[in-house]
Amino acid sequence: MPAEPSFTLGIEEEYHLVERASGSLAVEPPPAMLQAAVARLGERAMPEFLKSQIEVATRKCSSLAEARIELVELRRTIAELAGEHGLAPIAASTHPFTDWGGLKHSEHARYVQLSRDLQGVARRLVICGMHVHVGIEDEDLRIDLMSQVAYFLPHLLALSTSSPFWRGEDTGLKSYRISIFQELPRTGLPEIFASWGEYQRHVQVLVQAGLIEDASKLWWDIRASARFPTLEMRITDVCTRLDDAITIAALYRCLLRMLWRLRRSNQRWRNYARMLVYENRWRAQRYGIEEGLVDFGKGVVVPYRDLLEEILELVRPDAEALGCTTEVGHARTILERGTSADRQRAVYREAVAAGATPPEALRRVVDWLVAETVAGF
Repeated sequence: MPAEPSFTLGIEEEYHLVERASGSLAVEPPPAMLQAAVARLGERAMPEFLKSQIEVATRKCSSLAEARIELVELRRTIAELAGEHGLAPIAASTHPFTDWGGLKHSEHARYVQLSRDLQGVARRLVICGMHVHVGIEDEDLRIDLMSQVAYFLPHLLALSTSSPFWRGEDTGLKSYRISIFQELPRTGLPEIFASWGEYQRHVQVLVQAGLIEDASKLWWDIRASARFPTLEMRITDVCTRLDDAITIAALYRCLLRMLWRLRRSNQRWRNYARMLVYENRWRAQRYGIEEGLVDFGKGVVVPYRDLLEEILELVRPDAEALGCTTEVGHARTILERGTSADRQRAVYREAVAAGATPPEALRRVVDWLVAETVAGF
């Protein structure tokens, strides 16, 4: 039996950069802004695929409290530096109204190659996400937990949704980002592998064929990181409110510890067929926390509220052990007030009801996102 993992934590967030005067995406932010961010934050700030985006990443953290301090610093610094150039970051997975046609990709070699390889699919990647790394040092354990925790990924996605609008229209989905991202190859739920060795053999087939350089080009909803001894959760939208981001990171971390506890007792979570988990993935993408997900053991759709309470009870010992009971419990607050997607729609409806035109209402959504991205700290 492998030793207990460290369950260290790292969080990556991607933000859109908008012009404060118009609310539109900043097509070409001043290079000085990114340079200043790197000077202040070092490797914790980096360009993203589009110039209108920026990515931040915490250091390796041992606690949720430490991760929160890091994210506060990162969001605050990016907002401050962007403000010096008439810009602001928004933590939302899609921009409410900007068209993607005139945007430019970053000049980093990785992104130049990505644009060349993926063509039109890449040009539509005006999306931002949140990735959470949790330290799982044993390689076989990492692969085993990757397969088991996939069952819970739709539950995390539903709680994170922040991308209801696309090019000025309400898509009817809570996470339209998923629809855009899954046009890329090697996305979606990962395969189920029996061991680290089997996983490596499959990756090597793609590498030897010259299709990918390494496993970093696997863009699954969850993957074994190619850079760190971590299991990287990638399915979630970026959360507009920082407290929500911390809660989802805490839940993911606790779910992994819960599954490790089961394994230590010679038990495991059932690996359901991917076709079934994909149904919940779609329901989370479409409805968020509103319509419920399928409990495959019972064979019925269960309200999300009930599922959340079951999850909170499952991970209660883990939240206590990891010192994040409060952060995990905040999931109930998200449920009561709605996700960012719910709130964006509410802001839009309220603006229209007050007499705003649709473009004016969308602009108010952007203003709301600007304020909420740096709210609460």
